[in-house]
Order: sequence, then structure tokens, then C-alpha cells
Amino acid sequence: MHTVELLPDPATEERVRAVWRELAARGLPSLDGHRHPTNRPHVTVAVADALPRDARRRLADTLAVLPLPLRLAGPIRFTGRTGVLAWRVVPGPGLLDLHREVWDVLHPGDGAAGHPLLAPGRWTPHITLGRTRSRTASWPDDLLSPALCRPWDGAFTGARTYDSVARTVEPLG
Repeated sequence: MHTVELLPDPATEERVRAVWRELAARGLPSLDGHRHPTNRPHVTVAVADALPRDARRRLADTLAVLPLPLRLAGPIRFTGRTGVLAWRVVPGPGLLDLHREVWDVLHPGDGAAGHPLLAPGRWTPHITLGRTRSRTASWPDDLLSPALCRPWDGAFTGARTYDSVARTVEPLG
């Protein structure tokens, strides 16, 4: 599987990494402990089984709109097989348009082959802060970083693809 991910500006990346470190220091699940060299703050826009050369070319054209504004506003939690704590990204019109265009490049037609939670209208843009498979682990509000309660404005300045089989990344755009 290949992802299409948006990357934040350096100040925003450092802000997210600081929250990762704070969570870890408080004994909470955090991506700070994920040591793979590909680990960095990002927003997943779409996934596909493959990224053929033509799709990469069309994605590069689509991603030429970067940089785009990025606004982080409050924590969000996802539950299921894996619990996730994330920083919610407020989706402005430019981000929503970019998301739709990336989706259309990767899933032409009815988009039935795409991941349903990443489909336009269902996508919840976020930057993951921590994840766990433990049913008992959580992120109590009183232990979260105060930074999560203050909006943060930055920019999406780059994009990449992550290959989950090879565990490698490549720049896009």
C-alpha cells in the first residue's frame, strides 16, 4: 500500500514533536517512541495499492498548489482495533479541494477501491500523536499537553508517499 501524505512546515513539525515528547514523558502512548526513520508528522490524504508513473505525474500537478494553510485545533480520539490520539486539522477549502483532487487521481470513477474513511465527505484530517492496541490505554484530558488546547497555524509545505511494504518514503510534487 502507498499513502499520499502532506508534510507541515518545520515550525509545525517541531511543535508536533514537542507534544510527542510531552506525552511520552507523562507515560502516555506517543509516536515519540517510534524510531523508524520515516516517522514524522504528516496528514494522510489517500491510500492506494500502487502509484504508477502516470498517477505520480498527475499527483505532482495536483500538489503544485502547496503550500496551503494548516490549522491545528484540539485533540481528537479514534477508537477501534487501534486507539489513536491526534491533533485535529481544520480543513479549509484549499485542503478539501486538494483532497478531492488526490482522491480522483488515485480512484477514478466511483472511487469504490479507495479506503472509505479517506473518501471525500468522510475524511477527518489529523496529525497522529499516539496510538495503542491496548484496550486499557487512554489519554486522559488532564494529562494532555496544554499546547493541544491552543490553535496553531502553519502550512503544508510538502508531500510524500510511504510504501508500507518496503517501509520507504519518496517525495511527491
